[in-house]
Amino acid sequence: MSKNLLYLFCLILCTACYAREQKPVETEEEKEIVLEESFIDTRSYKQLKTDIRTKRLEYQKAYNKGNKAAKDSIVADAQQFLANEAHLFFREWYGTPWTFEGHTQTPREGSIACGYFVTTTLRDMGFDIPRIYWAQQDALYVVKKLSSDVNRFYQVPMDDIVKHIDEKGEGLYIVGLDNHVGYIYFRNGEKNFVHSNYYRRNIGVMSEPLVGENPLNNSQLRVIGKILDKEMTKNWIQNKKYEK
Repeated sequence: MSKNLLYLFCLILCTACYAREQKPVETEEEKEIVLEESFIDTRSYKQLKTDIRTKRLEYQKAYNKGNKAAKDSIVADAQQFLANEAHLFFREWYGTPWTFEGHTQTPREGSIACGYFVTTTLRDMGFDIPRIYWAQQDALYVVKKLSSDVNRFYQVPMDDIVKHIDEKGEGLYIVGLDNHVGYIYFRNGEKNFVHSNYYRRNIGVMSEPLVGENPLNNSQLRVIGKILDKEMTKNWIQNKKYEK
């Protein structure tokens, strides 16, 4: 392995979103655009968390009583439910600023780094994960913990990444980059990169196109894992605890 390749693989060993260069500071108008969707749903973030746990208990009771066919149907329904709910959780976080050590647990209060954004949203959606420990690990660690379908891309054009996501289909993905981590969210025909953006620190958490001036587009290494598969969804239904 060449020194350059070895160095690049070492870079993914940190999900703390190092900002190597100063990116343009966004205007207040841009921030308002990012926040616009955040106020459509009238439920508070606390209520969203309560509601999703209530729904999980409903799935759990039905799953434990059902036969194999019923259980398969329940898991499939829960997969779709989680994929849709993710949108509500993400948009509540839009506009939460990025900082290197940010670890707030409340949307738009304080700041949040990229790794903490991923682990906090997953935890708040009802996954029993070690939020702090995982947030401090390398992106590959987190992707492999949650996905059985992990693909690595090195120095490939974004067209290949978009094609890969198209082939895998709609759903939620975790993507680990040179020094960043976030989600790719493919929903209703639209593909977006959802992350705590150190390029635009004052905005922080945002959803943007895959192709553009962002860490996903500019990274040389991309490790992508589709999540919310049947096994992960069953773990959610049964409230299974993920170990370190």
